[in-house]
Formats: sequence, C-alpha cells, structure tokens
Amino acid sequence: MRRVTLTQFLIEQQRKGLMDADLRLLMEVVARAVKAIAVNVSKGALAGVLGEAGSDNVQGEAQKKLDVIANDILIQANEWGGHLAAMASEEVEEIRPISSDYPRGGFLLLFDPLDGSSNIDVNISVGTIFSVLRCPEGVTAPTEADFMQPGTAQVAAGYSVYGPSTQLILTVGDGVHGFTLDREMGSFIYTHPNMTIPEDTKEYAINASNARYWEAPVQRYIGELQAGKDGPRERDFNMRWVASMVADVHRILTRGGIFMYPMDSKMKDKGGKLRLMYEANPMAMIVEAAGGAASTGRERILDVQPTKLHQRVPVVLGSKNEVERVVRYHLEA
Repeated sequence: MRRVTLTQFLIEQQRKGLMDADLRLLMEVVARAVKAIAVNVSKGALAGVLGEAGSDNVQGEAQKKLDVIANDILIQANEWGGHLAAMASEEVEEIRPISSDYPRGGFLLLFDPLDGSSNIDVNISVGTIFSVLRCPEGVTAPTEADFMQPGTAQVAAGYSVYGPSTQLILTVGDGVHGFTLDREMGSFIYTHPNMTIPEDTKEYAINASNARYWEAPVQRYIGELQAGKDGPRERDFNMRWVASMVADVHRILTRGGIFMYPMDSKMKDKGGKLRLMYEANPMAMIVEAAGGAASTGRERILDVQPTKLHQRVPVVLGSKNEVERVVRYHLEA
C-alpha cells in the first residue's frame, strides 16, 4: 500500500482547487511547528520542560514552561514564511503583525499552542489547535478588528494530539483528514481518510465537578444520561473526561460522542469557559466537516460574531442527534 505523506496530500488538494499554494505552504509550516512541539513534549522531564513558567497568560492562568515553548515555536516557524499578515495566540493579549523585515501574505493564523497543558506534568495527552482566516482585501497593516470574523469565514482549521503517537487533523472544508507522525522518517503519513462522527452515541464528555453550577437544560440532559436504561433514554451512557479538549474531541472524531463545556453560573460573567477564536471555532469547523454539530447551546458556534480577540463561549459539540437534543432543551427552557 502506497504511503501518502502530508505534502503529497496537500498538493492533491491544491490540484483539486480546494486550496491555493500559499495555504498549502502555510499548512506545511504549521505541521513542521507541530513536529518541533512534539519533540519537546515527548522529552518531558528529561529536557526540564515540566512545571510552571512563573508567568500568567492573558487569561490570568499560570503558564506551564511548555506553553511558552510551544507558543515561541509557532511564532518563529510562521513569522518569516511570507504566508501570513498577522498571528494571534491564546497566550498573548495582542495580535502579532508580521514584521516589515519579512514578506507578508494573505492569511491570519490563530492558535492555542498547547491545549490541556494542566495535564503535562502527569503525562496525559495535550495538543495544539489552530484556525486560518483570510486577511481582509486591501489591508496591509492588520489590526485586531481584522480578526473579528465568524467561524464560517475560516478557510482551514486543525489540531494535533501529542499522545502515544503524534497525530495531525486537518480540514479545509472538504472532509476531515488525519495524519500520524512517522518519527523515524520525520513525516506525517495519511492514516485517517475522511473521518466522520456518527449521528448517535453512547458516550459523553463533561466536567462533572461543575454539576452544581450548570443551567437547568444541562442538568436535565445529563440527568437523563445518568439514569441509563431506567431513565427516559432507555439505554446506558458512558462518561469520558480527559480535561484536554483535543483529546476529548479526538475521541469523538474517532468513535463518536458529545463534548460539553456549557454555560454555568461560575463562568457566566466571562461568557463561558472556552475561547471562541482559538478553540471553539476551529473545533466546530472540524466537527461539522465530519458530519457532527457544534453549538453554544443557543446558536451555532460558527455563526457567532466575535467582538473581542479572547472572547469565551459555551461549547456543545459532537454527534449530531445529541447536540440537537441539548439545543432543544435550551430552547424549551
């Protein structure tokens, strides 16, 4: 069986008219950055990269050393290639325009450099999430306002999982495709073609420790799942929770399920837990391209109009029929 590399796959996508050369090259640069991050993650304590960095990010959260390392790797890999006009990171308050020392391209890149970094010290899977937008036509010096595009405007999205193997998942809107890093060859190999999410599921992922803060529709939904065969759903459900969005979403993309970080009274003043631009939008694009659904509970995530760079939203995504049930419960409430 012929092994197809990421480069070969992207060239075929370009030939089909699904992406232009600049977007293809940008995807390859991001993939190289992912490989560099994977090396640092895999070394762990051997490289002295575990533990706190001694600083906070823009969200007021304590940064891990690997948060800072992954952020630097993505910036350094992408700032000089000529494909981008500007970048934005979950770890940094302001956007990063491409320096005048380098050529500027037509895309905007947003990323969460190391999602789930609280799991690093206990050796549980973490990952990188990214989103690509077009820089508005005629803009030569992008500002934060140029990033304020709804998720429907994304031209590409993806994430990596640093686990037993390093995997890279991509979409340019035409299906979802998975690649596994061959560490000996140093290449991503096409291993998961046309990934799809089944419409029905028996698995759910939610942080149950927040149950007392959930709104009534979520209390109702999770209560029905927990009641199992004796409840209104008349079947048993299993709960899975890694506390790393990439790991939880990857499981759903692989075998189905529903992932929820809903609105609760603890996070209401912030708008939710997860970041729209760095987490919710790219994951929603991937999930919808795989046949699933993604909602805030009240509206489609990809339709949300951003108003600020680090905006937060509630997230309910995964198997279509379960997401639609949660949305219906919100509407009924």
